[in-house]
Amino acid sequence: MVGDRERIPRHIAIIMDGNGRWAEQKGLAKIEGHRVGGVAVEEAIKGCLELGVKVLSLYTFSTENWQRPKKEVMTLMKLLKQYLKSRLKDLNKNKIRLVVSGERAKLPQALIQQIDKTTKATEKNSRMILNLALNYGGREEIVNAARAIAQDLNKGRLQINQIDQEIFSSYLYTRDLPDPDLLIRTSGEYRISNFFLWQISYSEFYFTDKLWPDFKKEDLLAAVLDYQRRERRFGR
Repeated sequence: MVGDRERIPRHIAIIMDGNGRWAEQKGLAKIEGHRVGGVAVEEAIKGCLELGVKVLSLYTFSTENWQRPKKEVMTLMKLLKQYLKSRLKDLNKNKIRLVVSGERAKLPQALIQQIDKTTKATEKNSRMILNLALNYGGREEIVNAARAIAQDLNKGRLQINQIDQEIFSSYLYTRDLPDPDLLIRTSGEYRISNFFLWQISYSEFYFTDKLWPDFKKEDLLAAVLDYQRRERRFGR
């Protein structure tokens, strides 16, 4: 039970870490950890829906993850495609809108097509936004935003004295989303790992030793309760 319904985080972001270690501990292939990690995603979605969270962002695949073995990466891409296809009915049933943050160009064409299909089919849903950070890197996002601003300056679409934090934010992948109130990372690691570097400047952080496949709805509620015990001063 969450203590204060008036202090539910509007936007929760999660670094889903520990799939590989979970599989290794159980003597399974690493990809099995990713499969079971998909169940944990559903647990997090259910918890957010029950709480009334408006945005759930999941760090799904980073720009650094391309360094993993090619077979693992390609299997991950297939799992993502299957997930988006298989969960479309539930997304619409629960009025969840899918958005994707990251660079699309390097993704397999079949996955891009499924992303387009799912985002289009859910675009009018308004209960919650599920944001998948896919082929995402925080530094790359900031560099891309700076490059786009420079191009608009050169073309006269923007004046240098117009550039402020709000303008800069409008060039990010998350331009239409509020910044995260709460950032959760699983698996006992205490790193940001190039995730939402701009957006988490005033987020509350919550770290847990739970590996992602073991993360349940109750763990999400525990994180929110911890968040509610904190005083957010924003520098005041």
